[in-house]
Amino acid sequence: MPNTTADDLRRIALEQFSTVGFAGASLGSIAEEAGMSKSSVLYHYASKEALLDAAVTPAVEKLHAIIDGFAPAGEDGHATFVAAFVDFVLEHGAELHIFIGQGQALGNVGAIGRANQLVERLAGLADAGIPTVEGRVRFGMALGGAAYLVAATRAFAPTTDPVPEEEIRSALVVSITQLLAPIPPAVRSAGGEVLAVRPLSAPSESHTSPEPAHAG
Repeated sequence: MPNTTADDLRRIALEQFSTVGFAGASLGSIAEEAGMSKSSVLYHYASKEALLDAAVTPAVEKLHAIIDGFAPAGEDGHATFVAAFVDFVLEHGAELHIFIGQGQALGNVGAIGRANQLVERLAGLADAGIPTVEGRVRFGMALGGAAYLVAATRAFAPTTDPVPEEEIRSALVVSITQLLAPIPPAVRSAGGEVLAVRPLSAPSESHTSPEPAHAG
């Protein structure tokens, strides 16, 4: 690749780290795909860890900003957060694939370690702001499930007849929003078994009988 820019190099490295794993990728293979010598790559990045850190840092910074804007309750806060989160997972599928599959093993790399801390921080915000176990489970399923789905789809989706991204985005926003919605109160048995779920609000219609007529 002639005239490889720093952005090109980080993009190629990110793709290899995501596809074959950090251990499977080498500076030599990254340099070859970028049309550079290995020494040229090392001139810019002292190690493979430094290149990984540079490749994922923009995504980690964006995730940090999204979590800073998280509101555990309130429809407006949820709508803003959900839209930003969905845009993030769709834009940064390669980074998510690394965070989910290799995050624990690569926690010593600066940006990966920060990503792990951000996930823990988000879980802490949910624990503090969502009062029920069911609510926290739904929260984890909504965000973790969306991230895993996008990362896995990126790796295993068929190359023919792909689903339009806007259709995926819409489906993710609707699904996450529904999972983050207030949970209807459950009717439980003495042993804690859920017997039924009450609606969040009863119909507001009121039916009044007409006053009986009185003879004058």
